[in-house]
Amino acid sequence: MAALDRSLIAGLGPFAGLAPADLDEVLQPARAMRFAKDATVFEQDGEARSFFLLLDGYVRVVRITPDGEQVIVRYIKDGELFGIAAAIGRTTYPANAVCAVDCVVLAWPNERWSDLVERFPSFARNTYQTIGSRLQETHDRMMEMSTEQVTQRVAHAVLRLAHQTGRKTAEGVEIDFPISRQDIAEMTGTTLHTVSRLLSAWEERGIVRSGRQKVIVSDPHRLMLIAENRGS
Repeated sequence: MAALDRSLIAGLGPFAGLAPADLDEVLQPARAMRFAKDATVFEQDGEARSFFLLLDGYVRVVRITPDGEQVIVRYIKDGELFGIAAAIGRTTYPANAVCAVDCVVLAWPNERWSDLVERFPSFARNTYQTIGSRLQETHDRMMEMSTEQVTQRVAHAVLRLAHQTGRKTAEGVEIDFPISRQDIAEMTGTTLHTVSRLLSAWEERGIVRSGRQKVIVSDPHRLMLIAENRGS
């Protein structure tokens, strides 16, 4: 198999600051993989045999609760590591990783994790900063779930996705992957009916535009006011 080109990871957050020779060494045990939309990269509680970098696409991280409900934890975008169970002291994956679109990933054997962290301090530092950011996001979402009304939670979720993945269009900021109203419901702990009702009301007021698996934020400021309970 031909060696992977270091340009695949040069400049990406986890590998920022590594010399060209170091990038070549990091890539040596990695393999490139393609996954179709809706394919599962790994399953919750499955043995963590690999960790991954998303090169292209979006991956949906989904936890299954003890009573069988799906909760969308976050979306991974290109340039991010995921499935890094070893970094949090786990031998199994804490959630499912499902491709929201066709995806290209790099996969490393899990046994290489300790070596990479020990040999490349900047890789370790960048990775643990990512983990810290995700923990903070999880904390913020827990606070939203426990203290905010559903209207605020849905507004926050849409704004978060627009900020993380949005691309500017003539109509506003479009979430850059297919997302359904059911997906938003699973992100915010509410029902499909409630999300549909809110998005329809916001669409009538020119705040968002939505279609089949498509959401555009037309007026981010007004949506922010709703998220902060300063608008209705």
